Amino acid sequence: MVSSTVGTGAAVGAVLVSLLAAPAQATAAAGGDGRGVRPAAAGAPAPDDAGLRAVLRAARAQGAPGAMARVDDNGTVHRLAEGVADRSTGRAIGTGDRFRVGSITKTFSAVVLLQLADEGKLSLDRSVNRYLPGLLPDDRITVRHILSHRSGLYDYTNDMFARTVPGFEAVRTKVFGYRDLVRLSLGKPRTNAPGAAYSYSNTNFVVAGMLIEKLTGQGVGAAYTKRIIAPLGLTGTFYVHPDTGIPGRHANGYLTPDTPGAALVDATRQTASWAQSAGAMISTPHDLDVFLSALARGRLMSAARLAQMTRWTRVNANTSYGLGLRRRDLSCGISVFGHTGTVQGYYAYAFTTKDGRRSLTALANTSNNAKVLTTMYRTLEPAFCGKSAASRALRGATRAAGPAAAPPERHEDIAPAVIRD
Repeated sequence: MVSSTVGTGAAVGAVLVSLLAAPAQATAAAGGDGRGVRPAAAGAPAPDDAGLRAVLRAARAQGAPGAMARVDDNGTVHRLAEGVADRSTGRAIGTGDRFRVGSITKTFSAVVLLQLADEGKLSLDRSVNRYLPGLLPDDRITVRHILSHRSGLYDYTNDMFARTVPGFEAVRTKVFGYRDLVRLSLGKPRTNAPGAAYSYSNTNFVVAGMLIEKLTGQGVGAAYTKRIIAPLGLTGTFYVHPDTGIPGRHANGYLTPDTPGAALVDATRQTASWAQSAGAMISTPHDLDVFLSALARGRLMSAARLAQMTRWTRVNANTSYGLGLRRRDLSCGISVFGHTGTVQGYYAYAFTTKDGRRSLTALANTSNNAKVLTTMYRTLEPAFCGKSAASRALRGATRAAGPAAAPPERHEDIAPAVIRD
């Protein structure tokens, strides 16, 4: 059933925007291993549609042309949308629209490699160089290090997008080979010794794509389709690289220039070759909800491999990272896992509960806008914690609003627009 229909109301007033100007505070963050965190279950608070809509409207007021959220609550579907998918035509954005998912692609890549581990074709604790001889400068870098961002490999996007729009235009139609991107990384010092620390780097999942292609004998797009997209019936999910278009009805993506007040840049058409297996997939809210629910319910790999995927490394007070998977600890004591995604013109969020009974996908069709980034992350609270948690988040945001407001939510999927963890 549908509990809320698509809407395109005008942006809310300044009071609501100020209420949502600072991140919600987690009051029950879990330990790094996740023990003691209450998973969502039957009887958990219902999703707060009004709270979700307030977040979407605030994102519009902060510069996003459109924003949407879809919650699948064990078969009860909540669909909310505000604003436009296409600024030139004024077409309303909707939860059926396709979009670039950015680093949510990393979860697809990790699933394929863990399936290969289930099949005995890969060992997580063997050197990457065992499978790709001579690729990396250190035989100690393992597959597990790559998937958990603990390899120490420098993130080449730090330099590629040091200037947002010029950096994007320089690569918009360019087609990179995987080794081209790895060479960009290896031209810089590593951030840490293998396994010593968590340091998010797109380079890791470029290497993951190379592993997939070596071990399957097919391109990553074919591997995603055979192993995930086709079995789950994800009819709106594609890997079109190096084609530049998004098939069918979709939300255009708008890149915010670094110069305040400059016009948004339509970034929809691009090869996304700078990202590939780290961030080039296209999907829909429905398909991402199905994908993450299936992952949580054990439909995509063995229980032993899923346990490996959800072995967490603490990133900050309320975020941890597994193998191609983020965990977020919410104010109500529930932890959810999934991934965030940033590619030029799009901020995407896809998370599910530990039991897969409730899943959220949210999108704003802009990027390089720290206020929108922070605001959209707040869709998790009303989606998974209900009205009371959303109210607490708003009260906390009210105290933090104004000149002394907290810094923007830390985010890592594309560098260097916002602060790194």
